[in-house]
Amino acid sequence: MAALDLHIDKISKSFGATAVLRDVSLRVAAGEFVTLLGPSGCGKSTLLRIIAGLERADQGHVRAGGRELESVAPKDRDLAFVFQSYALYPHLSVYDNIAAPLVMRELTSLERVPVIGPLLPGAVERNRSIEARVRKTSALLKLDTLLDRRPAALSGGQRQRVALGRAMVRKPKIFLMDEPLANLDAALRIHTRGEIARLHKEMKTTTVFVTHDQAEAAALSDRVAVMFGGEIRQIASPADLYRDPIDLEVARFLAQPFLNELAVTAPIGGALPIGGSRIVIRDAVGCREAGTLAFRPEHAALVGRDQQGALPVRVIRIEHTGTDAQVFVDDDGAEFVVRIAAELAQSLQVGEDLGLTIDPEKAWFFPASGSRHRRNQMKAA
Repeated sequence: MAALDLHIDKISKSFGATAVLRDVSLRVAAGEFVTLLGPSGCGKSTLLRIIAGLERADQGHVRAGGRELESVAPKDRDLAFVFQSYALYPHLSVYDNIAAPLVMRELTSLERVPVIGPLLPGAVERNRSIEARVRKTSALLKLDTLLDRRPAALSGGQRQRVALGRAMVRKPKIFLMDEPLANLDAALRIHTRGEIARLHKEMKTTTVFVTHDQAEAAALSDRVAVMFGGEIRQIASPADLYRDPIDLEVARFLAQPFLNELAVTAPIGGALPIGGSRIVIRDAVGCREAGTLAFRPEHAALVGRDQQGALPVRVIRIEHTGTDAQVFVDDDGAEFVVRIAAELAQSLQVGEDLGLTIDPEKAWFFPASGSRHRRNQMKAA
């Protein structure tokens, strides 16, 4: 069954006096994997529930394959919803949990009666078809040896795969996934997101995925929509988001795990005062207002304290993270983090005085009055 495109057009939603979604628009191409990424309370799960028909928008439209969904019941939208809490039937086996949507959709109430129902004319063939699809789906998810178990006898990762299987088995045209990995431990989360990526590659089903985890979004998505306060602030590929955040709030949220910030005065010809000299930052060219210089730990380096253009700093802490180390340094109360190779960190000492340099091609200047992109677009116009 072919995947559908999804159009979300100017959706707004309030609960009482609280505006949860504000004029949200989003287009998801057929077969695309798009993640809604943002902090708790930003409206991402509410938007997913509106797409599914579990909540009604105050205004705006949702279309799938060109069809308006407002008047379509949730069960008729041909969408599959995977919940954070798994939402499995505790009294049913893995087989029966996966089969449940097919049984409810394809068998009559009489055909679902135990013992007698499966013997009725036509029910035999339909049950065989259901069994074939359940076994094919369970094999794809590596659940074929667990079909007789109940949810209580499964691990968290196995339960999540059962929830995925129940969504997959009827071959929906769109998958909606609301933080499906949130309840798993770190190792299982990485393994299961690999399974989701593999399944999406094989099935090519249009998918909208909700998470607050930046690594999850980057690992799975074709594009990521970053949400704050009920609005989509920026949507782009994971690589473009990481390299080119639209504003300081997006840059902070995407920082893994640190973002360095330095308040600076208005640039002159794109040059900002750093460490007793000036360095030209691409973003700051043409800007005449104060703002914030931001840079990731991997875009800074530690050098001799007297090197020209270096910010004088003192090492206050070193965190070893395997092949890399995070070196925390201080400049008169302002703390920065520099990522270096673990071998180089071994020669550093807490309390050592050094210099900090910043890569001018990869640092960002965020003016106090707006986003980088809006300012750059104004200059181009």
